[in-house]
Amino acid sequence: MTASQTELRRIMAALQDRGMTVEAVEDGALVQDGETRVALFAEPHHQGGVIVRLHLDLELYVEEDSLPDILMGMNLLNQGLDYGALNLDPVEVEDEDEDGPLTFAVLGRSVLWLTDLGNPELARLSEHLRRFEQEVTEAVERTLHGSKGLSA
Repeated sequence: MTASQTELRRIMAALQDRGMTVEAVEDGALVQDGETRVALFAEPHHQGGVIVRLHLDLELYVEEDSLPDILMGMNLLNQGLDYGALNLDPVEVEDEDEDGPLTFAVLGRSVLWLTDLGNPELARLSEHLRRFEQEVTEAVERTLHGSKGLSA
């Protein structure tokens, strides 16, 4: 077992101990606290400790002709987020139809450096994970459903 797998297992166990549902996936874990699932990936940092990357799939998709408006809206939303940011990732097309419009998925992303895997740092990760999910989800819901929000 590699060092990053060992670190990931320790992180997964700590999150389970804090009441979250954690499921191992190919190179990371899916963490569920409530109805939302966040993908978590861990890797050693060159200065010690562990870099933890969080990915939240918001199930929002944007076609390339809408990008200017969406990017402007995302920039405004990101200014109010403390625990993560919204990013666009190109969606890979399964059928070979290259003539169709390029589509992007809107994802919440966050990166956290844990200096070690002791209890204080793992508690900090747990709180960051909870706040990241809550903050990103609330910001997107407010934007999509609020009277002053942008519409995607």
